[in-house]
Amino acid sequence: FRSVTLDGAAAGLEFYLKPDFSKLYEAKGGLFESIFAAMGQAFFTLSLGIGALAIFGSYIDKQRSLTGEAISITILDTFVALMAGMIIFPACSAFGIQADSGPNLLFITLPNIFNKMAGGRIWGTLFFMFMAAAAFPTIIAVFENIISFAMDLWGWSRKKAIIFNLFFVLIISMPCILGFNLWSGFQVPHVGNIQDLEDFIVSNNLLPLGSVVYLLFCTSRYGWGWKNFLAEANEGTGLKFPGWLYPWMRFGVPVLVVIILIMGWVPIVSNWIG
Repeated sequence: FRSVTLDGAAAGLEFYLKPDFSKLYEAKGGLFESIFAAMGQAFFTLSLGIGALAIFGSYIDKQRSLTGEAISITILDTFVALMAGMIIFPACSAFGIQADSGPNLLFITLPNIFNKMAGGRIWGTLFFMFMAAAAFPTIIAVFENIISFAMDLWGWSRKKAIIFNLFFVLIISMPCILGFNLWSGFQVPHVGNIQDLEDFIVSNNLLPLGSVVYLLFCTSRYGWGWKNFLAEANEGTGLKFPGWLYPWMRFGVPVLVVIILIMGWVPIVSNWIG
């Protein structure tokens, strides 16, 4: 409420809520580049390729169908994103901050909002406490992937899996930790620094490839198989996954994901060649 009532917030609301389809063509790659960016965001926000949904889905009670729960999660995720936009974009307009300025939105824009509020210090403190609490499920999701992997594949206890992965993750995190200091001079042409490289590897490669593996595993007779997938997804009460989507899931979606994967490489390879 405070964000949308700031002086100058109206321009931010208009930018956020008023469609301007001509903007879709202003990206370097045109309309297709905009679609690719939206699909990449969908992969990132729902963690399809990484497998967080698969891990958490394995703990859902059998009384509820996975299809219904998946739709509920998607709706909730979209609602939260829309509400975040109602905070961020009016505030960016009010304080003259670019809407694509990344972490500055969280650590500059929002504190400015709190400074304009009565009792802003209290609300700001609560917000960042809640933000820290909200980050923990993400950490749990990432760690549960590798911990469950070690427990299921190697038969380790949870304690042993946690101790091993604690040290393993610390070691492989060192490039990211050093990327802004000792190794700040490391640059990959047309990709960026170490953090940009890691983001490119995960977002542009592992996420799409992981989702293709999931799709083929659930639809191919060499994997789980379509009938087994439907039986698991539709067990319990709630919405059921439509069986007639098999051709789209078996052929259409993998092709679409491969196109997204290729498009992630096209601008980089073209710059390397050029």
